[in-house]
Amino acid sequence: MHTHTSNKYISKRSGTALMVLSGLLLTLGSCTKNFEEYNTNPNALNDAQTIAKLSTAYGPIEQAIFSNYQTAQNLSADAYSGYMMSPTPFSANYNLNYALTDSWNQNGFKDPYNLVMAPVKKIAEVGARENLPDLWAVALILQVEAMDRVTDRFGPIPYTQAGTSVKSVPYDDQKTVYEAFFKQLDTAVANLTTYVAANPGKSTLGDGDLIYQGDYTQWIKFANSLRLRLAMRVSKVDPELAKTQGEKALAQQAGLLTVPADDAKVQQSGGRNNDLWQITESWGDNRLGASLGTYLTGYHDPRISAYATPAKDPKLAGKYIGIRIGIAINAKADYVGYASLNTAENFKQTSPQYVMTAAECWFLKAEAALRGWAGAGDIKEDYETGVKTSMDQWGVKIGNYLSDNTSKQAAYVDPKNAANNSAALSTITIKWDGTASKERQLERIITQKWLAVFPEGQEAWADYRRTGYPKLFPVVHNNSGGSISTEEQIRRLPYPAVEYSTDNGSAVKEAVQNLLGGEDNGGTRLWWDVKGSNF
Repeated sequence: MHTHTSNKYISKRSGTALMVLSGLLLTLGSCTKNFEEYNTNPNALNDAQTIAKLSTAYGPIEQAIFSNYQTAQNLSADAYSGYMMSPTPFSANYNLNYALTDSWNQNGFKDPYNLVMAPVKKIAEVGARENLPDLWAVALILQVEAMDRVTDRFGPIPYTQAGTSVKSVPYDDQKTVYEAFFKQLDTAVANLTTYVAANPGKSTLGDGDLIYQGDYTQWIKFANSLRLRLAMRVSKVDPELAKTQGEKALAQQAGLLTVPADDAKVQQSGGRNNDLWQITESWGDNRLGASLGTYLTGYHDPRISAYATPAKDPKLAGKYIGIRIGIAINAKADYVGYASLNTAENFKQTSPQYVMTAAECWFLKAEAALRGWAGAGDIKEDYETGVKTSMDQWGVKIGNYLSDNTSKQAAYVDPKNAANNSAALSTITIKWDGTASKERQLERIITQKWLAVFPEGQEAWADYRRTGYPKLFPVVHNNSGGSISTEEQIRRLPYPAVEYSTDNGSAVKEAVQNLLGGEDNGGTRLWWDVKGSNF
């Protein structure tokens, strides 16, 4: 197995950025404690010097959103979302057949604390919160983006009190975490709105920003869009909070991400490779997922050649056949020739990595309109604009795609093992139908949203858990020992074992009691993952 860490790439950035980061990063025994024990570097900058060079530290923080990508996301969320599957049999029991691997899951828990929250805390301590409110605003947005990934993987997390103790740090329940996210976005949007009004066209951040190159108007749009995403996440468990926050996002004057030029994506820098290129092309550890392949082929979706390349295995005749999750793989050579990602054009070595897109926002608006939120617009118009915006993002012609009311998901046939075959699970078509039930309309919205959000498996997995859509093939072999339902599929990742073995052991045990069902395993639902109808 191949893995990489963000520190490898951070070390290749400019000397200035490295010096700033030496003052920002932590040395942690456990990822949720010892927030006061910073590296003692004799060459580190003092607070005044750090403030002067602070903007150069933002790129590494942005890249850290995808730290240890293979184990933190690809070998979990990317596969659980139906997007991808590995041809590599890392072991007889591993994440993709539900025998969860602690050392892998640990990366998705600890890295956001070490590489995002810790630097953001230092940014506050050196005075940016008071003296550079624009930089503080961007730091808060990055923290919310990164830490939402953690809580949506695991559940309750240390958040509001992280960094207040060198020993045990309490875990917040998810409602508290989400409420904190919304307050931090309030601060960020207010700070940036004030700054832009007073300093039109100016920015303290500049080229150190690998997402928007210091364009604060774009950062406000991203913050609004992130708020709408988080509001929708809690729409079943707390409809009032969701509506309030969703309507706030929809009403904010700067607006949302609306066209591909607005997309939030991290540019590669300092010798860092695109993670999907790395694990797919360089290592050969990643291939197209069966679920995605059957929707793309069944819909005759023009994005198929932008997303993927046909199978190279001569037995598959160049078809877009992906690998079904949780199958028995004896050797990598058996399935490495299946359909892959398009690493020659859209997932190249230097391609940026998407954090959030305008297409996603249009589908969020469509669902908001379906739920009756003010300012969401017309459902059909939002839905169709979402599809068109995704096609524009990937540079493909939409043709008569939106008028197709017959094409459906295709069945899955594995030419090498019929035991992996499955009939199509979905009957949802593409053309908008305003006469359908709300549940049916939601399935259509989320199915197209899922196609548009690719390759962001973290968000797609969260949407699947929240709504049950799109309908995804379950694992063929479930090695969870009964803790995860094959039919309901995996709902979360268990906390890393190291959290139990350190001073934070009592805190994590208490956090488990805040999980629905009180079991720290992959079958337990998160707070916002409410079972049953979506309406």
